[in-house]
Amino acid sequence: MRERIQEIIRRYEEITAQMSRPEIVTNQQRFRALAKEHKDLSPIFTKGSRYLQVLTAIEEDQAILNGPDEDLKQLAEEELPALEEQEATLAEELRLLLIPKDPNDDKNAIVEIRAGTGGDEAAIFAADLHRMYLKFAERQGWKTEELSGTENGLGGFKEVIFLLSGEDVYGTMKFESGVHRVQRVPVTETQGRVHTSAATVAILPEAEEVDIEVNANDLRIDTYRASGAGGQHVNKVETAIRITHLPTGLVVTCQDEKSQFKNKEKALKILRSRLLALKEAEQEAEIAAKRRSMVSTGDRSAKIRTYNFPQGRVTDHRINLTLYRLEEIMEGEIDELISALQLAHTTELLKG
Repeated sequence: MRERIQEIIRRYEEITAQMSRPEIVTNQQRFRALAKEHKDLSPIFTKGSRYLQVLTAIEEDQAILNGPDEDLKQLAEEELPALEEQEATLAEELRLLLIPKDPNDDKNAIVEIRAGTGGDEAAIFAADLHRMYLKFAERQGWKTEELSGTENGLGGFKEVIFLLSGEDVYGTMKFESGVHRVQRVPVTETQGRVHTSAATVAILPEAEEVDIEVNANDLRIDTYRASGAGGQHVNKVETAIRITHLPTGLVVTCQDEKSQFKNKEKALKILRSRLLALKEAEQEAEIAAKRRSMVSTGDRSAKIRTYNFPQGRVTDHRINLTLYRLEEIMEGEIDELISALQLAHTTELLKG
């Protein structure tokens, strides 16, 4: 670990020097890249510098213990236990910091929520999840942008897609992908029986044009009239867009904007992110075959969480965590769930 820390400290100091050079300052793209790397390395630099100091102090005390000076030996013996404890603590903290970071963690995230089994109740639950994530995003200080939505006429969503923008959005949200199950008495239920319904959540890192190049020749773009819930036409002009990516068969539709250009822009944003997710899923499949992850970000068919309203509890099945705080969680207070999932993922990486 010592050599790795020394290498990172050298790199950090090199970046610090580069960022003060006029030719770098005037090159905004290069400066931003260096600033990001500088920020990422900063915690390792700070803790690593302290770790090296402690190691040096331990080595000096050990040298004293092998020397002739009895007074210094006594001081070294008194000092060593505390230094060794510091060394162990810092080493463990650095192990966590040195875990390779997912390059997508810094990206914004596109959230896709779709009603699953359960008819109208599933669509209402999809709307509840949509509201929960928007509340959470607001508490994080993130920006939100609605990209696409299909309502069911009862205040629910058959499908809703939105963008979350801010710091470390994908890294925070990525473990929300999967099937979310709800157990409650639906508003449409007259007998008072508890029903089980589900909605599917997919969290995609927002793909930029540099991440995924989309060839215009691979696209079939159709326009049609936007329609509202129940099928009634809300626009007499063909502003709605349907884009089909011919090589993969992926289809994206967008009709929320009155401008055909804006709908096309949003649809392409969704398509790029889906293509990036598809590309990464293929790469991860090979890794998953070797090591099955307890906390998955890829398998959207897996049941990950149950929201039980009669008992006021939320259970995440991947880490066997149950919280009796359903009302607060539905108001966007999902921090405890997310932190527990991130910790489980980190622990698993350390084992591997």
